[in-house]
Amino acid sequence: MKFKRDTLGGMLLHLLLAASALLLVAILYFYAYLPSSTNHNESITVPNTEGMEISKLDDFLGKRTLRYEVTDSSYSSELPPLTVIKQSPPAGAKVKEGRKISITVNRTNPPTVPVPDLVDGSVVNADAVLRSNELKRGRIELVAGPFNVVKAMKYKGQTLTIGDRVPKGAVIDLVVMDGGNKDYPMPDLLSSSYEDAKVPVFGSNLVFGTITLVGDTTGGDAVILKQKPEPNALVRPGDVVDLWIGQLGTEIPEDDGNEN
Repeated sequence: MKFKRDTLGGMLLHLLLAASALLLVAILYFYAYLPSSTNHNESITVPNTEGMEISKLDDFLGKRTLRYEVTDSSYSSELPPLTVIKQSPPAGAKVKEGRKISITVNRTNPPTVPVPDLVDGSVVNADAVLRSNELKRGRIELVAGPFNVVKAMKYKGQTLTIGDRVPKGAVIDLVVMDGGNKDYPMPDLLSSSYEDAKVPVFGSNLVFGTITLVGDTTGGDAVILKQKPEPNALVRPGDVVDLWIGQLGTEIPEDDGNEN
């Protein structure tokens, strides 16, 4: 049965054909043309550039159809100058071709910080103040003197004065008076944590030596199982203290526990 164009059925058929054609065009546009022109569902995994020299980024990212821009700089003593410290998006992220990766570059020279006042204070205080100023304590040089206090500060062999500027992360050596170089009893560190032991050790102008981990120290509170010199043994400023650390009740292997 045929519908005439001027009948109701003919008009409905005409509208149905027009709507079908329009739907087909929409499907082809959104599911064929548009995805191909915008790389729909095509992505690239961002590689890890952290630690890489910036001079190598053009070639490295160019081969992966990616770009980069330096958006910030910072300083890390653990990486060489002009290497990547951070990136955004991070490694493993999915991006489209041509995406620009934001890079933070390690500075050539570290920023400097002023030297704090450590003179006439204890070694324990000096250790804390240096850490708070992003500096590190180096070796302790003992000199004759009536008090166990810091007498001077040095950086690379040069004596420092308060306010001198040194690179962030610099190692500061301390010149410490020996308190008359008299013998005194070794503090009892047994059953203490390593962090708690720092106070009596540094306060007595002693130096940590070998730290031996005994057994599995994960999942529990590790404490000092053995110390050398033993508690109450006579020591002098600058003596080395060796520790055996493990969970309470752990037996020390015979080889580790033998006296030298």
